[in-house]
Amino acid sequence: MPTRLEALRNADTQHAIEIADRVWWVGHVIPDDHFQCHVYLLEQGDQSVLFDPGSRLTFAHTLRKIEEVLPLSAIRWFVCHHQDPDIAAALPMIDRLNTRRDAAVVTHWRAKALLKHYGLELPFWLVDEHEWRLELEDRTLEFIFTPYAHFPGAFCSFDRRSGVLFSSDLFGGFTEQPQLIALDESYFDAVRPFHEHYMPSSDILDYALNQIEQHPVEMIAAQHGSIIPQHLVGFIIDKLRHLDCGLYLLGQGDTDIQRLSQLNRTLRDITETMLLYRDFRDIATRLLEVVQRSLPVSHIDYYAALPDEQILSLKAKARFVGIVDPSVPSACRFVGQDLSDWYRAHAEEPALADHELYPEGFCLQPEGDEGASIAVPLTANQSEQIEAIAILIFDKPPLITSSTAQLIAQMIEPLKIALEREVIYRSIDFERERAYQRSIRDPLTKLFTRFYMQDVMSRHLALQERDMAPPVAALLIDLDHFKQINDTHGHGAGDRVLQQVAELIQAQCRSVDVPVRFGGEEFLVLVIGQRIEGAIELAERLNRVIAAHAFDIDRSEPLRVTASLGIAQRAPEEEINSLIHRADMALYEAKRAGRNRFQVSESEGDESPS
Repeated sequence: MPTRLEALRNADTQHAIEIADRVWWVGHVIPDDHFQCHVYLLEQGDQSVLFDPGSRLTFAHTLRKIEEVLPLSAIRWFVCHHQDPDIAAALPMIDRLNTRRDAAVVTHWRAKALLKHYGLELPFWLVDEHEWRLELEDRTLEFIFTPYAHFPGAFCSFDRRSGVLFSSDLFGGFTEQPQLIALDESYFDAVRPFHEHYMPSSDILDYALNQIEQHPVEMIAAQHGSIIPQHLVGFIIDKLRHLDCGLYLLGQGDTDIQRLSQLNRTLRDITETMLLYRDFRDIATRLLEVVQRSLPVSHIDYYAALPDEQILSLKAKARFVGIVDPSVPSACRFVGQDLSDWYRAHAEEPALADHELYPEGFCLQPEGDEGASIAVPLTANQSEQIEAIAILIFDKPPLITSSTAQLIAQMIEPLKIALEREVIYRSIDFERERAYQRSIRDPLTKLFTRFYMQDVMSRHLALQERDMAPPVAALLIDLDHFKQINDTHGHGAGDRVLQQVAELIQAQCRSVDVPVRFGGEEFLVLVIGQRIEGAIELAERLNRVIAAHAFDIDRSEPLRVTASLGIAQRAPEEEINSLIHRADMALYEAKRAGRNRFQVSESEGDESPS
């Protein structure tokens, strides 16, 4: 059937259209109406069935199309899946035209309780009193109970012979332009907001989908939106599963469906981000992408309290490496204080007079000439004590609407969890580093561990300060798009790439250099006894040999991998962590410049490359 339906995408909707064997579309397209209502005719001789006859606005057109197929008197059954006027208001007109004594309105008892107020002469035939089946000329019509989707007596109709599901309000969509046939998977963008606001809950929707999936549906003749062909049926059902419904519960007075749907999707993606990612850098990167759908955020920085009362800075421009930085935004002075102190200071302190505090707890503050930032305090679990601050940075002051305020408020809980988890990880790392509890060699790559490097280099730098040791440069290497290797080929392939990169690094280093598995797909080489020129030469070689290497990952074709590199020369009396941090900043610039290249730190003490 999909081939036939695709051929109907440009069919003339001024006439009846056969969409399946003896199944006809006889609705009417109302121009510029995003909520199209469809009427369907099942041709069964003098036992024919009309599904959801339509409204008073469209019935004249529907009647003309019905009579292109058969006379109205051939229709015995008028199925009304529910009682709403867009599909049932034509019943009084049908009632006046009807000449048959055996004609009846087919519905559920709960819909009958409302449909009877039309004052019809037509009797009711209740699906719940006839074993949910209607025997016809050459087929049996089966009725599927889908309670509360969207009203208590909701049901669908299934024609097993043609595989067509007459789905009532389920599978409907909002279409910008009338579109009789759903063409591809992008149609779900119309289905999503329809169900999010129309269905009371995801549990109700999932129950209805479970009932429907017990039938071999080949086509969905939706009451609203577009007809769904067979190749999209499974996809649409899968996407609808566990969709967050009851959208107006998010609204807080906002009834714009598209805006609420976007907010709903954003909140869901934030939650999924927390479940899917463990590394804070991945969480922060993904979270920024999600938030930027609704807010023009430039970047987000994070500051969290460590157990020793120091502040851990996780800055976007530093790629969230996490350092103890004494230079932090003024909002960080509230870390360790109660939330009440935050509110009181914004109400009483003159220095905060130009800050705009919102009921959700966050603060909008001007930054420089045109910029702005939003400071979001994050409290400890089941506590009023502020444990962290998130700073959202904007290039210009944002417009804070009720929906964006709610988005920021909804970010608070996931951010609390992410930062709390990150602080635990960082604290453990700091303790392990101090106690040297990690082994000297990385078990995967056989390079030195970062903790061993810290021990060796602290002694080396102490000697250097007394002019007893040669100079040091840091070369930080990061594999480009490494996550895609794991996602596409598996973590085993990723491990083989790391091992081969380590072998290439080891082959290019001198015996006095210190090659380190720094973490994940990052490597560090401390170039001993040479100034920046030697580190640049090593970076050029590594950049070249990594790009030229055919990586064997047990596949038919070898894999090609590139790397980005950052270089920094140690300044007098500079700590090792600061040196590596500057190399990491240079690496960040190399990534931003397009990857597969190296960048030299321009900080004082470095010489520019020739």
